[in-house]
Amino acid sequence: MNTPAKRTKRERRVPLPAGLVPLLTQREIETYYGVSTWQIDQWRKAGMPAEPFAGQGRRYDLAKCQEWHARHATDARSWSAAA
Repeated sequence: MNTPAKRTKRERRVPLPAGLVPLLTQREIETYYGVSTWQIDQWRKAGMPAEPFAGQGRRYDLAKCQEWHARHATDARSWSAAA
């Protein structure tokens, strides 16, 4: 049997507990959608959900962001908030 130190990273991976969803940082959500910080800020001002977070910056639940985009735009990369 492999000791914990000898196992590969893949072997050490454990599933998240039920109901626990990883949150994305602002940079990760920018990378996912291929947009700038400015665009994320515009989306957030228009109502894109951000999760409460005790640390610095904001965190985003990808599923909630995708749902928000589905309701507000056909192509998230081309949509911008018209003020």
